[in-house]
Amino acid sequence: MKTFLILLFPLILLLFSEVDGQRRPKPTKAKPPKPPKKPTRPPPEPVEPTDLPPPLPPGPPSVFPDCPRECFCPPDFPSAIYCDSRNLRKVPIIPARTRYLYLQNNFIDDLQEESFRNATELRWINLDNNRIRRVEKNILEKMDNLTFLYMERNQLKELPAFLPAHLEQLRLSRNQISKIPAGVFNKLEHLLLLDLHHNKLSDGIFNKNTFKGLKNLMQLNLAHNILRKMPSGVPSSIHQLFLDRNNIEEIPDDYFKDFPHLAFIRLNYNQLSDKGTPKNVFNVSNLLVLQLSHNRLASVPPISATLEHLYLNDNVIEKVNGTEICPYMVSFEVFSSEPEKIPRLRYLRLDGNQLKPPIPLDIMLCFRLLQSVII
Repeated sequence: MKTFLILLFPLILLLFSEVDGQRRPKPTKAKPPKPPKKPTRPPPEPVEPTDLPPPLPPGPPSVFPDCPRECFCPPDFPSAIYCDSRNLRKVPIIPARTRYLYLQNNFIDDLQEESFRNATELRWINLDNNRIRRVEKNILEKMDNLTFLYMERNQLKELPAFLPAHLEQLRLSRNQISKIPAGVFNKLEHLLLLDLHHNKLSDGIFNKNTFKGLKNLMQLNLAHNILRKMPSGVPSSIHQLFLDRNNIEEIPDDYFKDFPHLAFIRLNYNQLSDKGTPKNVFNVSNLLVLQLSHNRLASVPPISATLEHLYLNDNVIEKVNGTEICPYMVSFEVFSSEPEKIPRLRYLRLDGNQLKPPIPLDIMLCFRLLQSVII
């Protein structure tokens, strides 16, 4: 028995040592940190035409079954269709009942004949702020009742040809127009307003036949182009002529003598000087408003007795001689008994020149109806 115990004792010690070894955790080697992931590049921005915002979803069903799904047809105004500001790429099919069509603020780049095939009664179209580059040949010509056409802020490079004969207002400002096709106005005897400001029109475009056919034109706006000369061929029926923000340096003698109805001239922001301005060029009998600010004039040009508003601010005028610019002096007796013979000037701007107060007395004696003088 004693011998058995002596042999068993080492075996028990061995078992305890094995169990103790299993309880103790074995040391582990530290793993190296993982390198940070490289940031992924965002996908490139899509290019046109996929960068355009998607068209707006169609609105609720209209009471008119022929109303385009992209547009709004007001129940209380059945002759009008509003398709403006809807991210459209093309003009939908326009119903025959339409008189007034609003398509401004979209992404339309072309006008197709199919869209207007039934719209023969249109009187008003607004296509401002689109991307129109051209107009198919026979689209507009067939609109016999169209009187107002607005296509401002587009990408036209040429004035559209084959315009409807009854057009009264044509607004094409802020395009890229550098060409006017010959004879484009031949049938437009009803046109009253032609707005071509902020385009790329130059002197070579205009000749005596450019505006031929515009027998009743009242307002012509050629401001903010690249003209260096006064345009030729302007219709004699003109009432308002806007030529500001060009590079006009001189005006031919008697340029305005063939405009018996001309009442408003705007020539601000040009390069006019005394040398390029004949003495009596602005002495026009029916002229009411003359704007010559921001030029290089050193003296006040003679004016007619009928002129009411004269803008000469921001030139290089050093002195004003009232007796020289006064159409005629009026005695106190005439002022009291015949006021219609008094020079009509009421507003005069001379600020931004090299003048200093006070206002010369001879100006006040001549222009007795003056209400405001800015110097």
